[in-house]
Amino acid sequence: MTQRIEDYALIGDLQTAALVGRDGSLDWLCLPRFDSAACFAALLGNEENGHWRIAPESSATCTSRSYLGDSLVLESVWETRSGTVKVTDFMPQRDIAPDVVRIVEGLSGEVEMRSTLRLRFDYGNVVPWMRRTDGLRVAVAGPDAVWLRDVPSSDRVKVKTWGQQYSTRSSFAVREGEKVAFVLTWHPSHEHRPALIDPYEALEHSLEDWALWAAKCTYEGPYREAVLRSLITLKALTYAPTGGIVAAPTTSLPEQIGGVRNWDYRYCWLRDSTLTLGALLAAGYVDEAAHWRDWLLRAVAGDPADLKIMYGLAGERRLPETELPWLSGYEGSAPVRIGNDAAEQLQLDVYGEVIDSLYVARGSGLAVKPHAWNLQLSLLGFLETMWREPDEGLWEVRGPRRHFVHSKVLSWVAADRAVRTLEADPTLPGDAARWRAMRDEVHREVCEKGYDPERNTFTQSYGSQELDAATLLIPMVGFLPPDDPRVVGTVEAVRSELARDGSFVRRYSADETGDGHRVDGLPGGEGTFLVCSFWLADALLMTGRVKEARDLFEKLLALRNDVGLLAEEYDPLAGRLLGNFPQAFSHIGLVGTALALAREDAAATEGAG
Repeated sequence: MTQRIEDYALIGDLQTAALVGRDGSLDWLCLPRFDSAACFAALLGNEENGHWRIAPESSATCTSRSYLGDSLVLESVWETRSGTVKVTDFMPQRDIAPDVVRIVEGLSGEVEMRSTLRLRFDYGNVVPWMRRTDGLRVAVAGPDAVWLRDVPSSDRVKVKTWGQQYSTRSSFAVREGEKVAFVLTWHPSHEHRPALIDPYEALEHSLEDWALWAAKCTYEGPYREAVLRSLITLKALTYAPTGGIVAAPTTSLPEQIGGVRNWDYRYCWLRDSTLTLGALLAAGYVDEAAHWRDWLLRAVAGDPADLKIMYGLAGERRLPETELPWLSGYEGSAPVRIGNDAAEQLQLDVYGEVIDSLYVARGSGLAVKPHAWNLQLSLLGFLETMWREPDEGLWEVRGPRRHFVHSKVLSWVAADRAVRTLEADPTLPGDAARWRAMRDEVHREVCEKGYDPERNTFTQSYGSQELDAATLLIPMVGFLPPDDPRVVGTVEAVRSELARDGSFVRRYSADETGDGHRVDGLPGGEGTFLVCSFWLADALLMTGRVKEARDLFEKLLALRNDVGLLAEEYDPLAGRLLGNFPQAFSHIGLVGTALALAREDAAATEGAG
């Protein structure tokens, strides 16, 4: 049985990532990239779909675990009747080949350990052929080759390894001070084996790398530990060769246990761009922000009509969606999908998000790219003719297109940021009067058609009764001031109708249509969206309800698992995380709200002085 989503921790090398459970089992790993086929897929099936467990023979789950300092090096401690043992899991930043290192260390007494390795390439579908060569074991099938070796710290430790039922098993005992390192290395099967790393030196280098990176964080305000852990998570979800940041390292973790809302999130969404840039820049990570900005410019280059809502790690545009029938799904939540057809949707808000991101980048002092402004003008020129059209909206509904209020508001943002840019630098080419006219027209239409005066709230789409948590962003993007009665009314409506206990916010109304599907064209339900709950905290703060905002933020902080990670959603009834994990959008929301609270504290202190 797979564990709860929150029972997993993340390790990674800035090109891919793995999930390790409290039982010592590595149940998810795609090699060599985030979006490659998994060689361990037990997370979405069972042990036969691939996993690697290292644990004491007598214990089910670890006693405690944590990351070592401000790093992505995971330590799990097991206290048994015969002694105590520690397992350190990490993936060193690679030179050429990806490595997974797992170091077992005796802390007291004597502990019998077991390692069970089941490699299953192609998402658990292909059993490789394992053989011995050069004193090591190598598994090969098709394009994939994986090497396994053990490195005891001394001759006193004896590791016995054998094959059993298409798995590789090892047994050994460790006493206080004794260590055994296991190293798993992948490479293309047609190439020679890469150079072997020293696992103990790799651990030292990994800790040094993360310590140097964490030391660049300039944020010193409240909740710093949570902010820095979220920033480390965002860094871990970054594909270093290109600067792209994946939404999550997993696919098909369900939004409802047993449901069908199971999507592949191993891609880079444009909707995250402005908030990601803001979070990185505010915390002092200028290089990371510049790399993300540069990835964005490369990805969206071309015909504005071809702008996608998401891209691959290097800017790939074709992400065809397919199902993997041999995987039963997390806790029976099928189908398991790879690829994402939402990449072909029309979502007009992404034009505003891209233009706003480049506006933020320019204003922050990032080195200006000469072609960036011409690209923005091109995008805006397309949006000028398209903003009146219906689309699928921010939440990627798979039902009919509608005139989503959020999409229109972000169209306003696109025009507004163009006007502001031209006002700040009149030497740039562009027609400020033209974009002001567009901005005014969009604003007027949204206030007329997207606002319900009887309920005093903005709605999800023109003429609808449904609410949408995305309307909480209206004051954040500057569409209306926070003290506007329509903003206050929208915050109240969302909190009363979409938020459970006034805290955990659903994305939108979940009313069913006659065929049992919901307004988004899909059957079944979903959990509350964590980023929407952070948006509610932001909206409460902006409308002057500081204590309520802080209380909500701290309630959301309490949802993090024991190593500080958040998934996409939360089920308040079952008290468990849902959706792909860890989720970049959730951690971006956490950072944004913490920074907003810090600014409020600073303003209050200055006012009191």
